Amino acid sequence: MASLKELAQDYQPKKTLNIADLDKVDLSFPMEDRVGTDTEGKDFSYRVMVVNGIEYRCPNTVIEEINKMLKLKPELTHVKVKKQGSGLSTRYSVEMA
Repeated sequence: MASLKELAQDYQPKKTLNIADLDKVDLSFPMEDRVGTDTEGKDFSYRVMVVNGIEYRCPNTVIEEINKMLKLKPELTHVKVKKQGSGLSTRYSVEMA
């Protein structure tokens, strides 16, 4: 059994990355719902794609863009998501991959 010190030394905080961190996004991957708590203690919901045990958050604006693309090209299977900015000023663009 590991000691508290050993656990602390090996500890890696859970981190949710962004879908833009992926080189290419497979549209067939399942999405999962999550609930988080903001700094004011209020709950909020978000969606993640789990790839190899790592969670990648998918903003609603990305889902909207993919929806538009699928209306034009229903056979689309992969996209590339790019992000610019940070925080509330983050903007996402979605391209066919």
